[in-house]
Amino acid sequence: MIDNELNNTEDQNQELGIVTSRPTCGGDGRTAPRGKLHCYNWLEDIPGGFADFDIIEVQFKNTRKGFYRNSTNLPLETGDLVVVEASPGHDVGTVTMTGKLVMLQMKRANVKPDAEIKRIYRKAKPADIEKFEEAKARENDTMIQSRQIAENLKLNMKIGDVEYQGDGNKAIFYYIADERVDFRQLIKVLADTFHVRIEMKQIGARQEAGRIGGIGPCGRPLCCSSWMTSFVSVATSAARYQDISLNPQKLAGQCAKLKCCLNFEVDAYVESVKRLPSKEIRLETADATYYHFKTDIFKREMTYSTDKSVPANLVTLDAERVFEIIAMNKAGEKPLKLQRDGEEKEVHVSEFGDIIGQDGITRFDKKKKKKRKSKDKADNPNRNNEERNEPKGENKPKERNEPRNNNGNNGNNGGNNGNNRNRDRRNRDRQRQPRPHKGENNNNTDNA
Repeated sequence: MIDNELNNTEDQNQELGIVTSRPTCGGDGRTAPRGKLHCYNWLEDIPGGFADFDIIEVQFKNTRKGFYRNSTNLPLETGDLVVVEASPGHDVGTVTMTGKLVMLQMKRANVKPDAEIKRIYRKAKPADIEKFEEAKARENDTMIQSRQIAENLKLNMKIGDVEYQGDGNKAIFYYIADERVDFRQLIKVLADTFHVRIEMKQIGARQEAGRIGGIGPCGRPLCCSSWMTSFVSVATSAARYQDISLNPQKLAGQCAKLKCCLNFEVDAYVESVKRLPSKEIRLETADATYYHFKTDIFKREMTYSTDKSVPANLVTLDAERVFEIIAMNKAGEKPLKLQRDGEEKEVHVSEFGDIIGQDGITRFDKKKKKKRKSKDKADNPNRNNEERNEPKGENKPKERNEPRNNNGNNGNNGGNNGNNRNRDRRNRDRQRQPRPHKGENNNNTDNA
């Protein structure tokens, strides 16, 4: 029986586009939605009714959530489809949290205690789900038509998504715009086209990227589309604290804004930097003055150079040794060297070493075979000069048709060609002449 209820709930959540999985700990074994915008109710198993609360958290499409009062004391569990009050009509959503933890969620969402809380009507019936699916099927076509209408009105905005209410009487249009947009005319055209009540909601670039989704440079799904619930402003100072190169192409995410993950570890970096010496303090020795060059926060090591702008005579010290030298300089003492006695730790800029032997850029080029010149020169010493003077391949000049000259006075090539042609013509004439009989030859000889 329980398995059938779980399967039905999973099917309903899949239809609504909600990812569900089994809770890892606690609960009564029911299917609870986990992932983005969902929290584990760690107060639900407290006995004695201390964790009971009459307000329920309900989630709708995308990141939209609401708090509704369970005035009829319905036995609701996480993952149930419910019909809630809306203006106008009703809406269909999924229960994501019950109990005392909802009060903390309301406080986090800045919901005032005296705010009007709408109520839950009932659990969703098959007729309610069928009507909601019909309205949901129109969302994609509505979004495409609304984009065309906004383009015809020449509005500098992009409609990113459309959400229909559970009863189909209202549609929410989510749009992105860099500047203020007067969409009063747009609302009139949309209302006349789709015959529903229109509501416009502006979202940012990060929300749009979270709605579309994608894969980040780390190889994992985008944080804004998988688990992030709120978006905090990110500044370039977060990159400076972590010694990250200020390259806009590296720091920007798919939303063209600074990556949200820059804020994940910046607090740990700030706390670690507080326990290190200041970068502005110079270290004085008997031989030279050392300036800060770089810091390894995790190893608690600092590298100093004798030049402010160029890395020269780099020396790496641990934080404790730096504090000792600063205290000595304040007391008017200058140590002979930065390292402790018996400790020599200098930073050497090592040259590139080809360890594997396959890192050369020309490793894929074809190697040219060497020509054997010594043997050819011994056989024919004039061969190279003849080949050099003689044109090769397609660069060889074509023979010109020069007038025939029997005397052969047109140069070497022209004279030889003319003599050859005359000789061939004489041979052909001889073959064409009929051979004389014996008697005719004798007569001709006598007459001669």
